[in-house]
Amino acid sequence: MPAPQNATACLALADGTLFFGRGFGAVGETVAELVFNTAMTGYQEIMTDPSYAGQVVTFTFPHIGNTGTTPEDDETATPSAAGMVVKWDATQPSNWRAVADLESWLVKVGRIGIGGIDTRRLTRAIRQQGAPHVALAHDPSGNFDIEALVAKARGWKGLVGLDLAKEVTCAQGYSWDQKRWAWPQGYQPRTEPGPKVVAVDYGAKRNILRCLASSGCEVVVLPASASAEDVLAHAPDGVFLSNGPGDPAATGAYAVPMIKGVLERDIPVFGICLGHQMLALALGAKTRKMNHGHHGANHPVKDLTTGKVEITSMNHGFTVDADTLPEGVVETHVSLFDGTNCGIAVKDRPVFSVQYHPEASPGPQDSYYLFERFAEAMRARKAA
Repeated sequence: MPAPQNATACLALADGTLFFGRGFGAVGETVAELVFNTAMTGYQEIMTDPSYAGQVVTFTFPHIGNTGTTPEDDETATPSAAGMVVKWDATQPSNWRAVADLESWLVKVGRIGIGGIDTRRLTRAIRQQGAPHVALAHDPSGNFDIEALVAKARGWKGLVGLDLAKEVTCAQGYSWDQKRWAWPQGYQPRTEPGPKVVAVDYGAKRNILRCLASSGCEVVVLPASASAEDVLAHAPDGVFLSNGPGDPAATGAYAVPMIKGVLERDIPVFGICLGHQMLALALGAKTRKMNHGHHGANHPVKDLTTGKVEITSMNHGFTVDADTLPEGVVETHVSLFDGTNCGIAVKDRPVFSVQYHPEASPGPQDSYYLFERFAEAMRARKAA
């Protein structure tokens, strides 16, 4: 099938389905899993969220580009998402915080965008068939080797069995003291004394670290490969397990022994997203790949301990199998979209985790209290 006239980008699915559109951002090719995100804001935070490593993101909201980009909104130094798919061409920014437009930012960071796509049709395909493997190409001359692109999509091994945390984690440990952004000061440092948290970085978003600092915590970040001895050498009052990409079972090969070592000590543990899955594996549960995952900022989650419903931000393609939770571990939260597990806790211990993102960025702030709960648990331990 030849490319239509004026098409400068092609999205080829492994089943041979082709989408042609207008390319923007970097020129080249990339192969990844295709997911969709329903958030209406925060495309820059989404593109720089390490949990999106190995994925091309389809944005269901059509107005992408209108807030521009600013270094303040980067969740990591460079984008982790492989590319982006949008309905309309990226718009010029109309935002006082914008430093650059989306297209020039994508060029700078080497990520491909494709616009002019029927994202409703694409989203339906993802929901019905599961997250497909795709090849995304941008060539201003419009020359595409369609057979080669489809073959590359079919040949990609996918995320199952793939440990991506090692690719997005920090190279060495560091301290973090920056709090959440606030008007009019922007980002301010934490100055008050507080409990010490060792945050294990499986692909941590900066705003998660900021939430820990805003809760009064002294934060030390360690690489994903840190051992229990490395973590405990800092004499932490609590241990945080971050979000991240890839197959939790693959990352668990080295993360689970560390977490088991930490659990032998009577200190609070809090996990988010991949960190939630890592904790579950360390406790004896199992994880599985989802059909198309949860990606968006409007996901309703029920807290089974209170009956309260929170609207949450989510980004995950694997889930904890609640049927495999061992005795002494309780399910605390469930998704009201599909009933999948969204939280666990160890009975009578300050050890808990959630599948969703209480820091949001983007998304609602309903669940920020979890950071304060973690901080309070550490303070209570110190006072005991």
